[in-house]
Amino acid sequence: AWIPGSYLIRDFSRHIQTIRGSAESGDDITIAKIDDHSWRCAPCHGPLRVEYTVYAWDLSVRGAHFDASHAFFNGAAVFLGVDGGEHLPCLLELHPPHRARGWKVYTSLPEAQGREGAARRHGFGLYAAPDYDALIDHPVEMGTPQVVRFNAHGAQHEMVFTGTVTRLDLARIAADAQRICAAQIALFEPKTRRAPFLDSTDRYVFLATVTADGYGGLEHRASAALITARHGLPVRGRTEPPDGYTAFLGLLSHEYFHTWNVKRIKPAAFAPYDLSRPAHTRLLWVFEGFTSYYGDLMLKRSGVIDDAAYLRLLGKTISAVRRNSGRHKQTVAESSFDAWTRYYKQDGNSPNALVSYYTKGALIALGLDLIIRQATQGRRSLDDVMRLLWRRFGRRFFTGTRGGRGVPEGAMPEIIQAATGVDVRDFLDHHVDGCNDLPLDTLLASQGFRLVGKPNGVRPSLGIRTRGISNEIHIVTVDDNGAGHTAGLAAGDVLLAIDGLRVTGQPGLERLLDRHLAGDRVTLHVFRGDALLALELTLAAPEPIEYTLTASPGRN
Repeated sequence: AWIPGSYLIRDFSRHIQTIRGSAESGDDITIAKIDDHSWRCAPCHGPLRVEYTVYAWDLSVRGAHFDASHAFFNGAAVFLGVDGGEHLPCLLELHPPHRARGWKVYTSLPEAQGREGAARRHGFGLYAAPDYDALIDHPVEMGTPQVVRFNAHGAQHEMVFTGTVTRLDLARIAADAQRICAAQIALFEPKTRRAPFLDSTDRYVFLATVTADGYGGLEHRASAALITARHGLPVRGRTEPPDGYTAFLGLLSHEYFHTWNVKRIKPAAFAPYDLSRPAHTRLLWVFEGFTSYYGDLMLKRSGVIDDAAYLRLLGKTISAVRRNSGRHKQTVAESSFDAWTRYYKQDGNSPNALVSYYTKGALIALGLDLIIRQATQGRRSLDDVMRLLWRRFGRRFFTGTRGGRGVPEGAMPEIIQAATGVDVRDFLDHHVDGCNDLPLDTLLASQGFRLVGKPNGVRPSLGIRTRGISNEIHIVTVDDNGAGHTAGLAAGDVLLAIDGLRVTGQPGLERLLDRHLAGDRVTLHVFRGDALLALELTLAAPEPIEYTLTASPGRN
């Protein structure tokens, strides 16, 4: 019903178009659907064969997509599991699609070595998984993509790019990715430098789908599925990378960090996964928030971005959290628990009602890192917490004799103190289980950094967030208790005019606002559905929408 890493019931069974059962004799076996994603087969003698077709037209990191140019799938979206037999070994046989010329297979799923029909590297044939959980944790790409390989601390990595993209600078991407992956391996295993996925396969695979403006990723135990925008990828022959390349590297870094943090170190609620219903945990601020923090930090530590670029990334995260009033109403523990029904089902009011366990979780990680470093005079850091989590819960998750265990819900204060000697219970009470703003100004100042919030120039505020669609301005969100809220604007309204002058696209809106000052009274005309409304609004002062970080002179 859902796929690990994406906390929403997706009902993959709806894509099954036909299904039939047969016995070894060839006789039909009756199959009856008994709930949204389960079928019961009538008894039969000998092996049961179940044959079904799946509609594969979801170009995302979560599902399956198949056309004349390629095929991609996650196992959770296409593979039925045997109830009660999830622990049994599985074989996957891949056949080349009709008229597929020159197609190869790219996956971290191991070949079924020693078996007749076993696939060769990148070939069609048999692949093997020790159980159903592993079977659905190695996505597959088939086609003729652009591929580059690199080695990080002795571990092989492949990067696979599917989609039309000319003059792709694979060498640059591989060099930067190699530095990021090597830095992360060294963080968790400073002595052995052993990659975690070597417990299940001999390689790690990045499967990237290139589109016009896509962005997203999904982690797996030895691979990651990515969607990235074409314009953000570097071009051979050009020295400067394009705008958006840092975002691509950050996505790659984030998903790779999940190889440790959530694929092996995971909440107790995910050990094991129950994919038939939501698995609630209040710890996503650790597993997504800490990963977001380290995803950016590893770009700096690996040297693929400089200090100034890293401070800009931190400023963007701080801005994203402080821009939304929902942080005063929902804790990150609640946000984690309600991911299934609220965070993954956002609407126009969500910025007023929700806080992101990704972004505020990243700031909590930053705050903890600064507190630990300050309290221990730099002898300990959040790195020590991550390494203790790895030793206790992650290193043997897939190799232990009794199966892996997850992090208990209330365990983080004890774990942090055990790793660093620092008691952070009050901090977690206020900022994880409470809605208090993080004291980042003070914490950053203690380490020689200054945090400044800059307003949006002198342009007054309508207290709304908009999206331009074909020269129309659609209101997406009305900020709680802001100018627009007081005037009666609503999400979904289309803004037509200000003081009788037509609003033409985002530039037109900004030009009209630039003619006014905060406190001016204006008349807005909007469409709400097919009804024309005229509303009076008092423009508010510019809001601090961008936070920047600067280092003190002489700061190293």
